[in-house]
Amino acid sequence: MKKLCHYISKYMGLLVLAAALLALAFPTALQAIRPTVINYLLGVVMFGMGLTLNLQDFKIVFSRPKDVVIGCLAQFTIMPLLAWGLARLFSLDEALALGVVLVGCCPGGTASNVITYLAKGDLALSVGMTGVSTLLAPFMTPLLTWALAGKSVDVDVAGMLLSILWVVILPIVVGLVVKWLWPRFTEKAIDYLPAISSIVIAMIVAIVIGANANKLLAGGLVILIVVVLHNLCGLGLGYLIGRLLRLTEPKQRAISIEVGMQNSGLASSLATIHFAAYPMATIPGAIFSVWHNISGALVARLYTRKS
Repeated sequence: MKKLCHYISKYMGLLVLAAALLALAFPTALQAIRPTVINYLLGVVMFGMGLTLNLQDFKIVFSRPKDVVIGCLAQFTIMPLLAWGLARLFSLDEALALGVVLVGCCPGGTASNVITYLAKGDLALSVGMTGVSTLLAPFMTPLLTWALAGKSVDVDVAGMLLSILWVVILPIVVGLVVKWLWPRFTEKAIDYLPAISSIVIAMIVAIVIGANANKLLAGGLVILIVVVLHNLCGLGLGYLIGRLLRLTEPKQRAISIEVGMQNSGLASSLATIHFAAYPMATIPGAIFSVWHNISGALVARLYTRKS
């Protein structure tokens, strides 16, 4: 069973890609599922993340605050501004532009720690950045979305803040409490968590794409190009900032991956809750979920070869 879970988590990119293709091929099988289910599925992923963390992981915030501050500043500047610039450059319609901006304004993705480990990056820095950016997300994500997209759409800042607290922060806190109360259970469960998270992320992608399959097929090429450029530019600029600041190679890799890999499932969830009038706003997050797992695996291999 553990071996099967290892393969599922190792080939998460392929699993998510397969889920996306199946959702495009058989969208009617998924359209009966309510979009609000995404919130519960994302909560499962965040709960699993909470089980893998402990208070010791956040020591890096106090022992090496400079590295974390550099990483989080890059996270909440590079990706939002890239999203806004790409949306304007490709003249995306209002809904797709909103979706791209939402992805850019979200915290680091839950898969980034695994990719950093595979890339032989600074795992402690990666975990610290993921944790801090997630804790900042209830404030930063709504404010940045309002600043970059608020002029064209109505952004409910307070509602988004509460959604992130409910869908992201609360499950992580519950995971930390469960780990503290039942450490033996948690130790046994951790071996299976990456596989469970991979399956749940694939389900989120399938539900979002299934609900918007026709619209995605009609204008999917442009948004695919935008999402790929968004991710690759984030990975490249994150690495470049670490290099310009003369950080060590493992730190450069961690910042590169943390900046480039977003919590795109959260973006789709927020779009579903707060922007129902713009159904296509969920699409960039779904595509990003597929693509950044594939690019993450490729980047990890590239960095490993460089070593």
